[in-house]
Amino acid sequence: MVRCCAITGRVTRWTYFCSASCWGECTFGCCLRLNLSCMKQSILPILACLSAFSAEAQISQTTSDTTRTLPDVLVTYQADKLTPVTFQNLSGSLLKARSVGQEPSFLLTQLSPGVTAYSDAGSTQGYAYFRLRGIDQTRINTTLDGVPLNEPEDQGAYFSNYPDLFNSLSRIQIQRGVGTTQNGTASYGGSIQLFSSSLLDSARATLGGGYGSFGSYRVFGEYASGLRGRTAVYARASHLHSDGYKERSANTSQSAYVSGGLFYDRSSWKLSVLAGQQRNQLAWLPVPDSVLRRNRRANANGRENDHFQQALVQLQNQWQPTTTTDVNTSVYANGLRGGYDFDLNTFLGLPATQELYRYDFRSEGAGAFSTVTRRTQRLTWTSGLHLSTYRRRHLGSERTAGELYRNTGYKREGSAFSKLEYRLGQFTTFADLQGRLVTFRYAGSVDMAPLTWRFLNPKAGLSFAATENTTLYYSLGRTGREPTRNDIFGGNDDLLADTDGRALVSNTRAEYVTDHELGVRHRRAGLQLELNAYYMNFQNEIVLNGSLGPNGLALTDNVARSYRAGLEAVANWQATHQLSFLTNAALNRSRIREQSESFQPILTPAVLFNQEVVYQQGPWLVAVAGRYQSRSYLNFANSVAINGYALLNARVQYAWRGWELTVFGNNLTDARYFNNGTVEEDGTRKYFVQAPANYYMALKLTL
Repeated sequence: MVRCCAITGRVTRWTYFCSASCWGECTFGCCLRLNLSCMKQSILPILACLSAFSAEAQISQTTSDTTRTLPDVLVTYQADKLTPVTFQNLSGSLLKARSVGQEPSFLLTQLSPGVTAYSDAGSTQGYAYFRLRGIDQTRINTTLDGVPLNEPEDQGAYFSNYPDLFNSLSRIQIQRGVGTTQNGTASYGGSIQLFSSSLLDSARATLGGGYGSFGSYRVFGEYASGLRGRTAVYARASHLHSDGYKERSANTSQSAYVSGGLFYDRSSWKLSVLAGQQRNQLAWLPVPDSVLRRNRRANANGRENDHFQQALVQLQNQWQPTTTTDVNTSVYANGLRGGYDFDLNTFLGLPATQELYRYDFRSEGAGAFSTVTRRTQRLTWTSGLHLSTYRRRHLGSERTAGELYRNTGYKREGSAFSKLEYRLGQFTTFADLQGRLVTFRYAGSVDMAPLTWRFLNPKAGLSFAATENTTLYYSLGRTGREPTRNDIFGGNDDLLADTDGRALVSNTRAEYVTDHELGVRHRRAGLQLELNAYYMNFQNEIVLNGSLGPNGLALTDNVARSYRAGLEAVANWQATHQLSFLTNAALNRSRIREQSESFQPILTPAVLFNQEVVYQQGPWLVAVAGRYQSRSYLNFANSVAINGYALLNARVQYAWRGWELTVFGNNLTDARYFNNGTVEEDGTRKYFVQAPANYYMALKLTL
């Protein structure tokens, strides 16, 4: 029977549903040759392979083994209780209680302040996107066990390529603002650190599935051996499908995650493989409001589809040469294959023809990072290095004309940092300095000089432990971020040339932010209170201008002066043994100044509020959650807005022995709302419609 605290998410028995696709020509422990084409196969070979490996490990275990095992491999970039930055920890069990395979963006809107999200298909599967403090996800650093997940050229983190990923996480730390140093893309608006499932959890096997509105379903399996002697292994796999709320917006995807570890007295090793694939009927174009008045499920896209496969391999090592020193090292490699169709006539509003364009991508990347942490009674000092290399081939074609162009982008990055926290009485001082060097080189039909950006990112802060349960803090940090490939090329996939043959480069200037964070944290049994204020002052900020480029991607402009300021709060209260309240809220005041004009940034609502009430009695759990999002603007002129809206969601859960049945109801008031869109030059308003009332039922068995 599951017993779960609604605030901490701790359970006496729980399961992990995750997803991943399959590995061909691979047996765990012999070869790790990735064969992405095998992802259509069953998950059973994976589970059988891991069971065999686990059994072999159990046979080799001796009763005289008294090995003192280290904890799972640690990543030393996260903040802790006294670090003077704004952060929030989310437990894996808290995520799993709400997750049925939907895009993680929607979970973040419920659990963390200042997050907005929307989906292409209107439902919660397929492509979805999020913003933090009004800042889009290309400027939010995302890592998994320290490995950067942001695609280096365009800096987006595409959770859809790893469907159901959040169901195999042990925890998440969300840092808002520049936070502490992270690997990869700059933590411009914040960072999301994902931590994989712990290999040291107790042994378990879980099977489950679910079905809901719009033909949505999921099946999954999970196996964990627990620690057996010095070894442990974990695997999960999922298959998901949804027809989508919009017409012709289906998503079918699979993913798999496999990891194994060796644990010794002073060192531990962990090898992880994550892979996923997805197929979508595309729905990424907003729909004119005149069409939506006739048919809210209309899809502005034509007969376009996509297919992507992506994989990530990571080898981690933790070494403890002394009781006060930790060395953490990882090497990783990733790859992506796939592409999507583009119906230019539909995009331009012209009658459809047989003409159909195709954008195909093939990318490979590799990297390594290492940190050394020294701890004394008062001092924690960490220094680290990260190096990565990446290339991505772009190929454009048309169905009848064949190949039109091909080009390749090469991006390399090197960074080093050192940070320390020093405790003196009730005070903790914090300093963090990162140097980052980024280069981009382009090879195509148009010559373009290589680009180089150099950043020096300092951060400092002070926290005061007023009581054992209460901490006050202030931090000041500055970071810079290079533009994306899409920013540099003005929305073109193939670089254009002017009449003299010179490259038409739109923007190569970096943007910078100086971030002030002031807050208080109060935590005691049954109560968690967090309140913070922030002021982010931008230089040369790259912001959406509300228009789409020649291949349908959103365009940006630079603005000389802008700022974002606000208040954020988290309040979780376990009122009684049965009753708890979970609250988060954000107030935002943001302005862009151009000459004598002042206006609000696009897609940045001033008020966000989430409230969930959870009642648990015996095997029953009932939760009701509400969300309010105020209006936001679609254009620089602030003349077109998306109206504010309120949503009401609920879930009912019954747990009996190893069985757990949960019914989810979303948008129970059947609100008809939009949360993203564009404005055309002729004034036409186009929106992304989101789903009305919908339901989902999930069942799982833990053995």
